[in-house]
Amino acid sequence: MTQATIISINGKTPIIHPTAFIAPGVRIIGDVEIGEMASIWYNCVLRGDVNAIRIGARSNIQDGTVIHCDADKGFVKGTPTIIEDEVLVGHMAMLHGCTVRRNALVGLGSIVMDGCVLEENSMLAAGAMLTPGKQIGSFQMWGGRPAKPMRELDENWAMGNRMAVAHYVENGQAHKAANGG
Repeated sequence: MTQATIISINGKTPIIHPTAFIAPGVRIIGDVEIGEMASIWYNCVLRGDVNAIRIGARSNIQDGTVIHCDADKGFVKGTPTIIEDEVLVGHMAMLHGCTVRRNALVGLGSIVMDGCVLEENSMLAAGAMLTPGKQIGSFQMWGGRPAKPMRELDENWAMGNRMAVAHYVENGQAHKAANGG
């Protein structure tokens, strides 16, 4: 079985909490920190070579997702990619130089570009593209290419999302055990 690849670059070595699940086939490079009980699923790439990537506690980055960060460009400061605690990132998503706050959901196959922010309890729908600098407010769902507001979310949605986070924590620990961790 192929193990995860963890690479130091530019004097930065990934820091991974011992309770996190890192699936075989994952690539983690450079200035990356992964929090407690987080799960990084099969064949994800987290490349922190030109700025930082932070993954919070109990967040999950699902299969095939690519996360990068934005480099400094002359006098313009680049942006790290920050994924706070208890975030769901769907399969095959792409996140670049953005911030995703607690209990937000990035739908499968979606793209989040430089300078974007998903506020707490927000959602980017599957297949959507959030163009640079856009901000999704709390309890809003955006979708489309380019993404635009679609509807308001409520506390029932937020509670369901928290239940999905708990499921991924449990499932991640089961996969960790199955992979000898």
